[in-house]
Amino acid sequence: MPDRIVITGGAGFIGSHLCARFIEEGAEVVCIDNLSTGNLDNLGHFFGNDRFTFIKYNVTEYLYVPGKVDLILHFASPASPVDYLNLPIQTLKVGSLGTHKALGLAKEKSARFLLASTSEVYGDPLEHPQKETYYGNVDPVGLRGVYDEAKRFAEALVMAYHRNHDIQTHIARIFNTYGPYMRMDDGRVLPNFITQALQNEPLTVYGDGSQTRSFCYVDDIVEGIIRLCKTDHAEPVNLGNPDEITINELANEIIRRTGSSSPIKHTDLPQGDPNVRQPDISLARNLLDWEPVVDRNNGLDRTLDYFKTHLNGR
Repeated sequence: MPDRIVITGGAGFIGSHLCARFIEEGAEVVCIDNLSTGNLDNLGHFFGNDRFTFIKYNVTEYLYVPGKVDLILHFASPASPVDYLNLPIQTLKVGSLGTHKALGLAKEKSARFLLASTSEVYGDPLEHPQKETYYGNVDPVGLRGVYDEAKRFAEALVMAYHRNHDIQTHIARIFNTYGPYMRMDDGRVLPNFITQALQNEPLTVYGDGSQTRSFCYVDDIVEGIIRLCKTDHAEPVNLGNPDEITINELANEIIRRTGSSSPIKHTDLPQGDPNVRQPDISLARNLLDWEPVVDRNNGLDRTLDYFKTHLNGR
């Protein structure tokens, strides 16, 4: 395990779980976040720990961290459609300039580098399930293009640094992830459904609800990322749960689990919303000996407990 790790976007959902995992394993963690979508509450239990440092900073600016750095995990970016549609230019900048600055730090420190990429690089896929060899079906000028193209550019930049500067890099294409520390106003389907169900409000289903997603519990994603960092594999690797479910099925499952009286309300499908999403994780199985181990029943129970606590604490 590396001794000193920099995590950009470390106050966010997955980033804060990574901070916790690395600190538990004895590493020193430097968390960098401008808090545009991150939350210090996710990190509160680390303050006072001499192996944890928080720096409020925008990584699109010149990035300097004193001392040695062994590994950089670049998670800085809005990740919810609500966030990146509200912050389109900032999203493009952190995917391009932010990735460039973070890679520059990796080059200076001779550190390993992992990019948090996304299944959104596949766009509205014509291949199902999606393999890493699929180039995607992305609309570069559509509303969602600000996120999709930022991540696609970031992947290209990472590979250019790997090939031209001999940096050991990794690209994790992360599929829909859920768990504690998601924001209740995140805007993604699971936080929306859970928050609405717990308040007996209508569950908002976009379109007819036949579109599919594949949800992976955050602990499984963290484990996959850590295993990827221990390899010398530079090409993209899908990390996600291939257990596919329709949005209608998910809505009914949340209503049933919460005992909610919420009805389901259908509304217009957002522009560019993918019709299907399911990872082919053959590469992760073979390369990392990894696959999700937390099933949806267990993962949703843990997530619901978190949301109930934080909803009552509002």
